[in-house]
Amino acid sequence: MRFTTLLVLFAFLCSGTASAQLFPNQKTKEDLIEKLPFNKKLKVAEGLYRAGSFYNAEMYYAQLKKEQPRNPQITMMLAECQIRNRDYPAAAKNLRAAYELAPGLYPQGPYREALMLKSNGDYVQAKERLQFFLDNYKGRDKKMKIYAKRQIEGCDLAMASLANPDAAYIKNAGPNVNTAYTESSPLPLSDTALAFATMNSNTIVENTKNNRKDYVSRLMWSPKEFDRTRVKDTFEVAMKFNDGRYNDPKFHVNNGSWSTGKERFYFTKCLERDSLEIKCKIYVATFDTIRAIWGTPKLLDQYINDEESNNTTPMFATIGKKDVLFFSSNRKGQGAGGYDIWYSVYDPKNRTYRRPQNCGKTINTNKDETTPWYDNKKGMLYFASTGLVSFGGYDIFSAKGGPSRFTNIKNLGAPYNSPADDFYYIEDDSKKDNGYLVSNRLGSTYIKNPTCCDDIWRIMREPNLSVCGRVIDEATGEILNKSVVKLRDDNSTAIADTFFSAGGNFCFNTPMGKNFNISADHEGYGSGSASISTVGKTAADPDDSLIVDIYMRKIVKDQEIFHVQNVYYNFDLHEFQPGSILALDSLAGFMRNNPGLSVEVISNTDGRGTNEYNDDLSIRRAQEVITYLSDKGIDRARMVARPQGERNKKMSENGSNDDEARQYNRRTEFRVVGDANKRIIYDENRPEYIDKTGRSQRNKNLEVREDEESDQGSVPAESTPIR
Repeated sequence: MRFTTLLVLFAFLCSGTASAQLFPNQKTKEDLIEKLPFNKKLKVAEGLYRAGSFYNAEMYYAQLKKEQPRNPQITMMLAECQIRNRDYPAAAKNLRAAYELAPGLYPQGPYREALMLKSNGDYVQAKERLQFFLDNYKGRDKKMKIYAKRQIEGCDLAMASLANPDAAYIKNAGPNVNTAYTESSPLPLSDTALAFATMNSNTIVENTKNNRKDYVSRLMWSPKEFDRTRVKDTFEVAMKFNDGRYNDPKFHVNNGSWSTGKERFYFTKCLERDSLEIKCKIYVATFDTIRAIWGTPKLLDQYINDEESNNTTPMFATIGKKDVLFFSSNRKGQGAGGYDIWYSVYDPKNRTYRRPQNCGKTINTNKDETTPWYDNKKGMLYFASTGLVSFGGYDIFSAKGGPSRFTNIKNLGAPYNSPADDFYYIEDDSKKDNGYLVSNRLGSTYIKNPTCCDDIWRIMREPNLSVCGRVIDEATGEILNKSVVKLRDDNSTAIADTFFSAGGNFCFNTPMGKNFNISADHEGYGSGSASISTVGKTAADPDDSLIVDIYMRKIVKDQEIFHVQNVYYNFDLHEFQPGSILALDSLAGFMRNNPGLSVEVISNTDGRGTNEYNDDLSIRRAQEVITYLSDKGIDRARMVARPQGERNKKMSENGSNDDEARQYNRRTEFRVVGDANKRIIYDENRPEYIDKTGRSQRNKNLEVREDEESDQGSVPAESTPIR
C-alpha cells in the first residue's frame, strides 16, 4: 500500500487532517454533514479526499454510506479513507463489503482486505482471505498472486515469531516524548538523552498562515531518566533542540543524523505542495570550530536532492575507509520501484558527495524501503520495508555488508516488529545496545483510532540470563550421557525448550520474569528436576548464569507397589478429598517429565457394601482421577484404570480403629510402568511426610502392609534437591 504523506515524513499522517478542519468538534461536524444533500456531501467528500484530508473525508463518506449502504463506490471510498487513516479493522470490513457488492469492479478487494487483517494481527483470517484471493482472482496483473503468496509467508513468519519473541522489552517512550500526533526519527544523544521530531500537540492544530509555526514538525530533545522498574517515564519534559538553526517555522523538520565525528549534522526539511503532496530535501549544517557554533544549514547538491523526487531520512556512516551518506528516495532510473535506499560516498578532502548509487536489489524491492541506520561496529544496515516478507505494513530488517552489496537479509522479528508499521530502528551507546523504533502499534497515543499515529518506542534488551548444568547419577556421581533435558515455563504445560545432551551437559536461555522447571530423562532412570526463577530481574540487571546439577536415581526392576498416601475418599463418594490435589499435581508433573512411562490407576473401597456396588464405586473413583490428570495435560492413553473394589484392603476393618482403617482403605494408588522390564510405583508426598519405608507419617501407626516396601525402590519426588 502507498501512503504519500507517510512515506515522506514517516508519518505525518495527521497533517492532512489538521489542515482541513472545518468544524470545531466531532459532534458538530457530524450533525452539519448529515443535514447536507447527498450530492453536496459527495462533492465535499471527493474534494477532501483529493486534498489529503482523509479524516474529514471519512466522516462524509460514512454519512453517504448511511444513505446508500449498497453503493459499492461509496463503500470503497470509505475504505480508502480508513486505509490511509490506518484504521485496520474498519478498512477490512468495508473492503470486503465493497468486493461483495461488486466483485468484478474490485477484483483485488480480498487481497487488500487481507493486508488490513494482517496489519491488525488477524493472521489466520488474513490467510483465509489470501487463499480465497488465490482461488478466485482473474485480474490482469499476474504478479498479484505472487504478492499474495508472499503475504501468506509473512503471516506464517509473524505467528511463529510472536510465539517465540526475542529477549527484549519494547516500551512506549511516554507522554514527555509522544503526543497524539506523530513522532518520528529518534536520535540518541549518547545514552543520556534523545532528540526526535514532533508536532508536539495533543489537540487538532489547523494549518493557517497565522499558526504555521505551531503546525509544522520540529526537532526537540528530552533528557533520559534512569528507568529500572519500568514504572517511571523514560524521559523528562521535552525541550527545543537548539544546537543549530535547524527548525524552521515554515517547514516540517525531522530525520537528524550526525557525521561520524559529529562535525556535521544532516536533516530533512519538507514542505506541502498542492493537494498536500510533500516535497522533502536533505540539508547539512557544519560545526564552526573557531566560533564554536553550528553554521547555517545548506541544501545538499542536486545529485543528492534530485528535483524530480523526494529525498529524505539521511544517515551517515563509516564503512571501512569510506564515509557514506545513506538516504531514501523515490527517484527513477536505477530505482527498483517506490522508495529505495541510496548511498553517496563523501569526499572529506574536497567536501563533496559522489553521484548517488542504489544500494541494490538485495534490499530494495518494487515496494518501499526507507529509514536506514548503519551500525559501524557490526557492519549491519537496518532499514524498513513493505516489499519483503513482513508481519504487516512496514517491518524492520537487517542486512550484512554495504554500501552496495548486502547479504543475510533478516526480518528482526518480534518484539521489534508488530502487525502495524515499524521503522526508524536505531541503537544508542548503552552496553546492551538498547535503542529505539517508531511504530503505530497498539499502545501508541492516538487521536481517532488506536493505530492512527506513530510513537517512539524504547528498545530495552533483557539481560542474558541462562542456566547450565549436568545430569548426574545420584548414587555413583557419574555424568549421565545421552540425556534429554527439558525447560518448562511454570505457567504453561508446553515445553519451552529441549536440550539433547550427548555428554550430559545442558544450557538454556531463561527470559526474565518467569519461573522455570528443568527436568531430565535418561533410559533406566526416574526423572530428576530443578526449579529456577528469573522473577524480579529487570532490564537494568547484568547478564547472569546459574549452575544447576540434576541428580537422577536408577529405576530398580520389578519393584513392589508404592502408593500415594494421601489420595483418599469419603464414604460412598467417588470424588477424592481436596487434600489429594497436591499429590495428583506432582504425579502429573512426573508423567510430563517421563513421557515413556504410563500409570495404572488402582482404586479401592472399604469393606462396606456389596461386591458389585464396590466394584462400580472403585471404577468411578479411578475415572475421577484419570479425568483430573487428563485436565492437567496427561494423555488418557497413558492411564489405565485398575478398579479393585474391596479386594485390596491393606488394613483390617474388624478392630477398635475400624473407622480409621476404612478411611485408609478408601484410597487410590498408582503403579507407574515403562517397558516390560520396568515397573515402579510413584510415591509423591512432600519429603517431610515420608519416612524411610515410604509410609505416611500421618498414618504410620495405622498401616499394616501385606508387602513391606523398600526405600531403595521409591522414585525421587519432583522436589529432588539441587546440589
